[in-house]
Amino acid sequence: MKYRICKQFEVENGHLLTKHRERCRFPHGHTRKVEVVLEAEELDENDMVVDFKALKLAVGELIDQFDHALCVNTADALYPALQAQYGGPGGRLIPYQGEDPTSEVMARQLFELITARLQGGGTVCGESGNDYQLPATLRLRRLRLWETSSSWAEVEDC
Repeated sequence: MKYRICKQFEVENGHLLTKHRERCRFPHGHTRKVEVVLEAEELDENDMVVDFKALKLAVGELIDQFDHALCVNTADALYPALQAQYGGPGGRLIPYQGEDPTSEVMARQLFELITARLQGGGTVCGESGNDYQLPATLRLRRLRLWETSSSWAEVEDC
């Protein structure tokens, strides 16, 4: 039997698509929703796939990197100026090496980052000093990245 849970995160995020022939080639933003679906074969000692709080603590910082950030293809002619203005320490510029930061590409990147973070399980600490366990058998099954209320891209581990 497989058990699944889903946690949603929301970020404000900008990008521009160098390869696009119409308006999307200009800088623009989206209110993005990130759906993270986790799967386990068995429930943990608390009868859960994983505590939702543990999931938030484990991946919240990864997803927060995309909040109020601008995602840009390094091949874009504007990239050097954007890097000078918004890159560096404390900057909110996310470079994509030779590929446009489409929703599909961003979903893949988030999937890979979260998979790496969850691999092997471990312990995460909450603000109140409570520890939460991430089971070693926990698996990221699917990540869905909403670009608008009617459009999303999805990456799935089959």
